[in-house]
Amino acid sequence: MDPALHALLPAAIQQSGVVKVASELDYPPVEYFDADGKTPIGAEIELGQAMAAKLGVKLEITNLDFDPTIPAITAGRFDTSMTYIGDKPAREQQVDFVDEFRSGYSIMVQKGNPTGVKTLADLCGKGVGSQVGAANTAIVEDQDAKCKAAGKPGINIVSTQSAADAVLALKSGRVAAHLEDAPVAAYIAATSGGGNDFDVVGDQVTIRNHGLIFKKENTQLRDAFQAALKAVIADGTYDAILKKYHVENIALKTAPINDPSTANDPTASATPS
Repeated sequence: MDPALHALLPAAIQQSGVVKVASELDYPPVEYFDADGKTPIGAEIELGQAMAAKLGVKLEITNLDFDPTIPAITAGRFDTSMTYIGDKPAREQQVDFVDEFRSGYSIMVQKGNPTGVKTLADLCGKGVGSQVGAANTAIVEDQDAKCKAAGKPGINIVSTQSAADAVLALKSGRVAAHLEDAPVAAYIAATSGGGNDFDVVGDQVTIRNHGLIFKKENTQLRDAFQAALKAVIADGTYDAILKKYHVENIALKTAPINDPSTANDPTASATPS
């Protein structure tokens, strides 16, 4: 525990020694259950535990679906969340963010990139797996319109009920590419088939910050966590955790408060991430 950081906490949390956390624990490698089905692990979980150690508190983590997370924070049921929530202006009207990561979506292809996809523009005329209702679908649809406007063949959007189904469609060769959240894409590429099933190509698209959220009135706890995040960035713990989970590409080393990045974002009104 760092006494100076501990002193930043609200008195009630200093006394209880507990921070209540909501987390959607089905999003590897960011937050998910270990093989025992009950122990929370993942990049954001370990980062949160590192911050908690600096602050001298314990995390009480509860599995909670994504959609009710913000209402649960604003209602005071939880102190913060570890659910890889994208920082968007509309959300900042409801909660405050301490941004931990910066990422967008990555293009996944079969190992060796047999169809030569490098950018979104290369998807014109090709099949792309896309989960029904997911935010990345908006990006694919936006690019499909751009392909057609340029006089090129449109994208054959193959809709699936889950992201896992879209990944399977790519693995089987039904589609040439799949757009996936950057940390998930990096993790799948590094681990699926021992790293022999997929590649991630090109630059990330629609990049924004993601982070912890706090009730608007809870500025003292927010600022304490920001200070703790800066501390684990400075001592190298942050980099070590991201490397462990193969997600160095989502690093954000400034720990800003309420700093969205949503310019020219076709996903802004779509299902969030």
